[in-house]
Amino acid sequence: MSVRELVVLGTASQVPTRHRNHNGYLLRWDGEGILFDPGEGTQRQMLRAGVAAHDLNRICVTHFHGDHSLGLAGVIQRINLDRVPHEITAHYPLSGQRFFDRLRYATAYRETVGITESPVAADGAIATTGNYTLETRRLSHPVESYGYRLTEPDGRRMLPDRLAAHGIKGPDVGRIQREGTVDGVSLDEVSEVRHGQRFAFVMDTRLCDGVHALAEGCDLLVIESTFLDEDEQLAVDHGHLTAGQAARVARDAGVRHLVLTHFSQRYSEPEEFERQARAAGFEGELTVAHDLLRVPVPKRR
Repeated sequence: MSVRELVVLGTASQVPTRHRNHNGYLLRWDGEGILFDPGEGTQRQMLRAGVAAHDLNRICVTHFHGDHSLGLAGVIQRINLDRVPHEITAHYPLSGQRFFDRLRYATAYRETVGITESPVAADGAIATTGNYTLETRRLSHPVESYGYRLTEPDGRRMLPDRLAAHGIKGPDVGRIQREGTVDGVSLDEVSEVRHGQRFAFVMDTRLCDGVHALAEGCDLLVIESTFLDEDEQLAVDHGHLTAGQAARVARDAGVRHLVLTHFSQRYSEPEEFERQARAAGFEGELTVAHDLLRVPVPKRR
């Protein structure tokens, strides 16, 4: 059975707290698992969340600050220890190649699994499968940072009333889907476009064009909101977003489900992030993330 959900492994920024681990997010997309920004402690959080190394197919790193990447060493070594039977692809900013190399070979271990390095150097598509296209956009942070967006191809939704009106039934339904026409009736006459689902992952950044491009039309948007609105100048200075800024991005982009995360340790009341996001005008489904949370991708419209 296909599963599309976000498994939140950690939600802290810069330093972990008693209740929040460093970053870590797993997107289950049908039969694949994409691990985003494995910070320190991710391997243990995977264990607590019931996520195995065998579940991973891709690792995507937005940038090489420690809270987003120090867990790479442990995760990669666990992949090898467990002898994952399939190849795993790692995406990360090309400018941080030296950091990836150091983390991949931080200590001695026996390599048993092929990890394909696929660094990111510009905006655009970086992978295309039968189930999705994965693309990146440059963000605005003191070090080079990229956000990721996954888009499912559009499909077709068959319309029973139109099929019946044209007398198309039984095997002819499959035939018109394969061939495009049956007895002079076109596929367009008996179906409509079913837009593919869209997911975006936006971490450390100020407001910029990349943020808006990644968020546009998303069913599920995971976005940092390190600061509350009263600390907006701190957010600008350090290359981050506030709860209100993140919510306005989601509002303007037509996001269906907004997940706020990456919270500064200075705040102890997560409900304030939700309050400020609502005050900013976001009316869709809203989640203030906590560790080990599971968030389903919204059903297709």
